Amino acid sequence: MNLEYFIAKRLITAKDYKSSISAPIIKIAISAIAIGMIMMIVSVATGIGLQQKIREKISAFNGHIIISNYDNNQSEVTLIPISKKQDFYPKFTSVSGISHIQAIATKAGIIRTETAFEGVILKGVGQDYQWNNIKEYLVSGKLPDFSKELNQEVLISQFLSKRLNLKVGDSFNTFFIKESQNKLPNIRRFKITGIFNSGFQEFDATYLIGDIRHLQRINKWSPDQVGAFEVFVDDFNTIQETGEQVYAQTSSTLDTKSIIEKYSYIFEWLQLFDFNIIVILAVMILVATINMVVALLVLILERTQMIGILKALGANNWSVRKIFLYNAFYLIVRGLFWGNLIGISLLLIQQHFGVIKLNPENYYVNQAPVYLNWGYIALLNALTVAVCFLVLLIPSYIITKISPVKAIRFD
Repeated sequence: MNLEYFIAKRLITAKDYKSSISAPIIKIAISAIAIGMIMMIVSVATGIGLQQKIREKISAFNGHIIISNYDNNQSEVTLIPISKKQDFYPKFTSVSGISHIQAIATKAGIIRTETAFEGVILKGVGQDYQWNNIKEYLVSGKLPDFSKELNQEVLISQFLSKRLNLKVGDSFNTFFIKESQNKLPNIRRFKITGIFNSGFQEFDATYLIGDIRHLQRINKWSPDQVGAFEVFVDDFNTIQETGEQVYAQTSSTLDTKSIIEKYSYIFEWLQLFDFNIIVILAVMILVATINMVVALLVLILERTQMIGILKALGANNWSVRKIFLYNAFYLIVRGLFWGNLIGISLLLIQQHFGVIKLNPENYYVNQAPVYLNWGYIALLNALTVAVCFLVLLIPSYIITKISPVKAIRFD
């Protein structure tokens, strides 16, 4: 074992192959493994990162599961109220895995300023609203405070503030159409306390967040009537199972819908990333493996005389094969070292500085998100080593066919 390792180490030193025919082949093999590892790390990190970031954004502004009246299911606007006097509110104790539940209401309106107007949906929230979910998307100002008396504070998106030429501290009128005919619209004057930018264009172009008590007064609801409930789960991967349990534990007059169902077109698009990642991994490992096979074959052909001498001295086929496999393993490790170093460095730069920007209209985020996990990086390295090593067993079999007498004469 020690002799085999010593010979392999001697074989792979710079002096042995730096000026040999195999030198460029070996460099190409190391480079291929390094580039392949960079591509795999970056593709997995950005692919998973984009999936998680979009999920976080959608759930931050919608919850994971929405409980609403059946008559409200096809509309973003609340039509028929729901009583807050439910067994599942304010704590959903009958279903495990639920972290929070909050009451909301929505109503369509028109913001009118001196120079522009925009159709919007006011999302009314109360004291139970979990502001931590959207705090990271606040770009200026502060979050509204609805814990005390009714006030005019609202949170507006950066998209709407630019279109309406509004900034933090400005006030504006919003007109809410009444359902009854021949009645003048309700007018509410709001004051902007904060501006957010989720990068989720569908939400940013439509919603502003205000006090739910405004909507209760406009709709002539009692204080214990709301439009819907947003439910948050601990584990996103169990959202479908939890949604079914929530549905079973709610009244027959209520319906539940997960954000996967509500935004099915987005989540179907996200599932394509899994396929893309698998394809990239397969292609990169295949390219790295082919290059290593070529490098090993060149090494074997170049060291044919050495193989003959070792066999003549009594070394069996497996011992000689292990020498070249040790050599190949060393080259793989070198490629992985540089691939990991460069790949992780690129991800850290993107994570801290956001160099690569994305169009939020297409990707729902402003910059390429990164998910760094040492577990999947270690798994990628182990997978690459295992696949390359197993495949290299095949070309190393050529060594068993080399005759010591012919090999020593080989030139």
